[in-house]
Amino acid sequence: MQRILFICCLFISISSFSQIDSLRTRVLKGQVIHAVNNNALSAAHILNLNTVQGTITDDKGFFEMPSRVNDTILVSYLGYESIKLKVTNDLLKGNELEIALYEKPEEVKEVVIRSTELIGVLEIDVKMVPKDRFTRIHINGLPQSYEIGTPTKKSFSSPIAALFQPVDFLYNLFGKKPKQLKKLQKLKKEDDLRKMLAGKFDREVMMEYLDMDRKELNDLLTDCNYSAYFIKKASDLQMIEAVLDCYENYKALKKGKIERNKIPVKN
Repeated sequence: MQRILFICCLFISISSFSQIDSLRTRVLKGQVIHAVNNNALSAAHILNLNTVQGTITDDKGFFEMPSRVNDTILVSYLGYESIKLKVTNDLLKGNELEIALYEKPEEVKEVVIRSTELIGVLEIDVKMVPKDRFTRIHINGLPQSYEIGTPTKKSFSSPIAALFQPVDFLYNLFGKKPKQLKKLQKLKKEDDLRKMLAGKFDREVMMEYLDMDRKELNDLLTDCNYSAYFIKKASDLQMIEAVLDCYENYKALKKGKIERNKIPVKN
């Protein structure tokens, strides 16, 4: 009887230790390389989807990321196929992880960034910001952004179909899973994450947190009255800001704080 009791206590102690060990934050170390020629990939994006922490690889492709067992890490690089990996105890024992990425088959067009000199007078500065038919523009110091052109309008086959809009799904999702909303808000607020997302255009982070595929995400932005051009050209950071703005406006609308044809003005 005492032997059985001793074995049970030993089993409970081992289980408790394993659970505590899995909750402990340690450092995941690794290197991101080209899958074919083994060249290091500098400035690859590393994002912990659970803790919403991000970093980029150094000039030799190395990175360090605070992680816990069962965290999911998203590794991405412009023009390459991204991968997700589940953190295990073995990966956190100090062993260096080697992550090989393959190039995407489709051609990646060059992204051109231009600078605009503003003088501080709003009416003049708005005219000086480069824009095309649909580009969403933003003036430093102002919370609002503006989109030139007519957004895509959706037609519904019946009043019942109109009730099940993607923005309703978003509203219900954040109501049931407030942690997902907080993660998106953290992505928008943290400077390092903002810099990372400003250079991403693959939508993978958005699709992961919203549990949507690319078409569903596009439908959501269309439902939020964003143009097809904006949906196609916006960075991941702009997409996150657009979804959060849409959610806040829709939440205010649902609670009766604003009229349907008005958008609340932020101070």
